Amino acid sequence: MFGPFERMVAGRYLRARKGERFVSIIAIFSLVGIALGVATLIVVTSVMSGFQTQLVSRFLGVNGHISIQAYAGQALEGYQDLTQRIRAIPGMASVLPVLDGQVLLSTPNGGSRGGLVRGISQADLRGLHSISDHILAGNLNDFTGDDALVVGVGLAQSYRLRIGDSLTLISPQGAATAFGTIPRVRAYKVVAVFDAGLSEYNNSIVFLPLPAAQVFFQKPDAVTGIEIRLDDPDRVEAVAPALSAILAGKQVFARDWRHANDTLISVLQVQKDTMFIVLGMIVLVAAFNVISSLIMLVKDKRADIAVLRTIGASSGSVLRIFLMCGAFVGVSGTLAGTLIGVVFCRNIVAIQHVVENVTGGQVFDSSVFMLTNLPDQVDWGDVVRVVALGLVLSLLATLYPSWRAARTDPVEALRHE
Repeated sequence: MFGPFERMVAGRYLRARKGERFVSIIAIFSLVGIALGVATLIVVTSVMSGFQTQLVSRFLGVNGHISIQAYAGQALEGYQDLTQRIRAIPGMASVLPVLDGQVLLSTPNGGSRGGLVRGISQADLRGLHSISDHILAGNLNDFTGDDALVVGVGLAQSYRLRIGDSLTLISPQGAATAFGTIPRVRAYKVVAVFDAGLSEYNNSIVFLPLPAAQVFFQKPDAVTGIEIRLDDPDRVEAVAPALSAILAGKQVFARDWRHANDTLISVLQVQKDTMFIVLGMIVLVAAFNVISSLIMLVKDKRADIAVLRTIGASSGSVLRIFLMCGAFVGVSGTLAGTLIGVVFCRNIVAIQHVVENVTGGQVFDSSVFMLTNLPDQVDWGDVVRVVALGLVLSLLATLYPSWRAARTDPVEALRHE
């Protein structure tokens, strides 16, 4: 498509000579603008995609793919038989009976906050890898008896809890007396500290052995729900008929991970799409710089174009020469921006720490963004979209100036020289 003659002439035009450096400086700024726009777009879209992916995966790691709950927090009795029947469904990775209850968490030094107590057996907690694989202190071997408690790292840091310290649970659903309802109060010993990777869980969820939770909430031989994890989270629809048949006639409701987090996922997707459009304007502005630099180059080379036409160069050759000049700026800027963006994403956590150390501020607040770390993964699908956007806008920006160059009348151009 592009002959040796056209490539040679385009290369000479891209190399600035004395008296032509102003046009080349504008082209360099255009290249830098495209590179920065592409890099920014890659970083933002990759961080948003990583944030969405990690948030959903960590929610699934703690909550499961399908949740079966009794209505209004009622007791789900006979759960052992129900659990065994669900485990027999093909594709089940784990089926965990749990007992959840809202409490007030109180420490000996006077600190208190609301929290969720989750009663679970020691074996099931070990199978909950988002917790058992991230134990920062203590040991799950001690998660037995009627006074053991596992807390999140956020709660432990807030109240300076250490292994062996006591944490008091206060439940508003107490015993009814002549003087009113007396809340149930019980102190438990911290035996382990976990980091689930989600600030919400680290700050407000504690685990009790299932028998101890049944005693505390006065629900003997009962749970409030069953957490189901599948071999493949996308097979929720495939197991729905078998699960519905087992749950038929029971006072429970089932909710899968898509509907449990659909609002959050939708909001994140809208934010990601909006940021792509807004930051895509940066690349568009840089593309306008390509247009201006090419127009100036065409005006500067009018005499050269006239000479090329008189010695036999066709208008198509002139068009291709200036297309190559503009394409070089656009393609080089897009590739440089892609490299910068990918490298930035791969090292974004280290960059975050450097900025925080220099400024003394906090770039990523886990209490606001829910995750404990800034996502550092690269979404290659988004990278391809950004590269395609950069290339398309850059190449479109070269069309009009190149067309103007091809339409230059050699007689008129030489008459004014």
